[in-house]
Amino acid sequence: MTCATPPEDASSDPAHIEAEARADDDSRQPEDAGSSRLFRVDPRLAPGLYVVSTPIGNLRDITLRALDILASVDVVCAEDTRVAGKLMSAFGVSARLRPYHDHNGAQARPGLLKELESGGRIALMSDAGTPLISDPGYKLVREAAERGIPIYAIPGASAPLTALASSGLPTDRFTFAGFPPPKSAARKRFLTEMKSGQGTLIFFEGPSRLVASLTDMAEVFGAREAAVARELTKKFEETRRGLLPDLAAHYTEAGPPRGEIVILVGPPGEQGPPEANAIDAAILEADDSRPLKEIAAEIAEALGLKRRDVYESALELRDANAGDEEEA
Repeated sequence: MTCATPPEDASSDPAHIEAEARADDDSRQPEDAGSSRLFRVDPRLAPGLYVVSTPIGNLRDITLRALDILASVDVVCAEDTRVAGKLMSAFGVSARLRPYHDHNGAQARPGLLKELESGGRIALMSDAGTPLISDPGYKLVREAAERGIPIYAIPGASAPLTALASSGLPTDRFTFAGFPPPKSAARKRFLTEMKSGQGTLIFFEGPSRLVASLTDMAEVFGAREAAVARELTKKFEETRRGLLPDLAAHYTEAGPPRGEIVILVGPPGEQGPPEANAIDAAILEADDSRPLKEIAAEIAEALGLKRRDVYESALELRDANAGDEEEA
C-alpha cells in the first residue's frame, strides 16, 4: 500500500527506538550480545515469499520481526528502492534491493518466481504500510500461491485499519474500496454499487480530488456520518468527523489539505438523525397520487435513510392527518 513517506523527526531516531526496544523485550535481543542492532540475521530462514509491512509515516512503527526478515532474505523487492533503502538505512539493515512496481511487474515476476521455486527467500514491501493494499504486489503473491510457493505475511502498519480505529465509526463490518474513479460519472456509479452495504466504507483519496469525492459521496450516500483522516502517525495527523455534506462544505471552503487521505463513510443508519419535520415536509410535498411505498423509497434515497424507517414515518403522518380530518 502506498501511503506517506516516513517523517524526519526526532521521534523516528533509531537510537530512541533501540533503547526502548531493549528495555521492553529482552527476548528479542540481537544474536551478538555486544551488538547495538535491533534485528537478528537468521541464516536458517525458511525459503519463500515474505510480505513485509512497513511504517505508514512514523519509523517507530516498524516491527522487530520485519527488520529480522529484511535483514535475512536474499532479495528485497520494493516499489521504490530509494524509499526502501532509506528505511533500512535508518535501522542499519543491509539488503539486496530490486524494484518491483506496476511498470515492471510483468517482466520481473517470471524471474522472481523462478528464484522462489529454487528455494530463494524474497521479501516484498511497498513504499509504506501493508503490501497488496492498493499496491502492485497482488499478482506476484497470487502466482506464487498457484505454484505452491510458501508465503508468509509479516503484519504491521495499515492505513485503512489505522484510520478506522480512530474514526469513531462502526468497526464490526467494513469494506476497503481503494481509490474511487477520478471522473465524477464513473465515481458515482462506483459509489452506487456500494450504497446498500451495511458496513463502514473505507476509501483512499488524494488532496486534489477530496472535495469532488466528498461531494459525490454526499449525493449518493446522503447525510451519513463520515471521517476524513490524513497524515496518519505523523506530526500533523488529523481526523475530522462529521456528516458527508458538512465535510464536503468544510473542505470546499478550507481548500484541499496536505498529505495522503483516508475517507471513511458510516453504514446506513449511522448517520446523524435528520430532523423529523424534514421527513414530514418531504412526505407532504410529494405527489400523494403515487403509492406511499414509492414516495418513501424516493425520500429515503434522497436523505440517505432506510426505506422502512421513512415508510413508517409516512404511515404515522398519514394516520395523524386522517385523525385530524375526522375531528374536523
